[in-house]
Amino acid sequence: MRSRKSLAEPKQLGLSWVGPGLLAGVDEAGRGPLAGPVVAAAVILDDAAPVQGLRDSKILSEKRREQLFDEIRAKALCFCIAEASVEEIDRLNILQATLLAMRRAVEGLRLKPALVQVDGNRLPVLKVPAEAIVKGDSKVQAISAASILAKVQRDRQCIAMHEAHPAYGFATHKGYPTAEHLAALRAHGVTPWHRRTFGPVRAILELSGPP
Repeated sequence: MRSRKSLAEPKQLGLSWVGPGLLAGVDEAGRGPLAGPVVAAAVILDDAAPVQGLRDSKILSEKRREQLFDEIRAKALCFCIAEASVEEIDRLNILQATLLAMRRAVEGLRLKPALVQVDGNRLPVLKVPAEAIVKGDSKVQAISAASILAKVQRDRQCIAMHEAHPAYGFATHKGYPTAEHLAALRAHGVTPWHRRTFGPVRAILELSGPP
């Protein structure tokens, strides 16, 4: 697996323009699962092209998230989706890997924000001013947009993981430690997508012994 992935597709404005006071919202998806990368997104919305219905991605239906994913990408001034890999999660720990993915997302923006607002209570190391906002995905539209991009991107990766390893049910549980997922781990062992430092995965590895 690749150690780093970043996807950035800014809106084409036809101008060389960097406006002072631009706000970037940042959020992540995938801290809790036992498998797959952690994904972060950074978004600078365009006040002249508002996106209606932005909410915390967790309270939206899958269909609505998919619709908003496309609309945000079409209307935002710029955005970047980035990740930290399973290997980085195991090496750094999940918090530091999440902050790394967030930093990559912000650094991948085509326009430089004057302020970055991050969902939660921890901040990545950035070269621009930033503030953490608890429950920011329900308070700040740009963070809501970032939460949707990160969630949809990671869910799509889980679909790909399911296609490669259908016995594990990644398409359903998205890597979270459900009873179905834990049963599959016990029955089939650990895949390259699993985070080996996470307790349930580590326990399976200890039971199975050295390869």
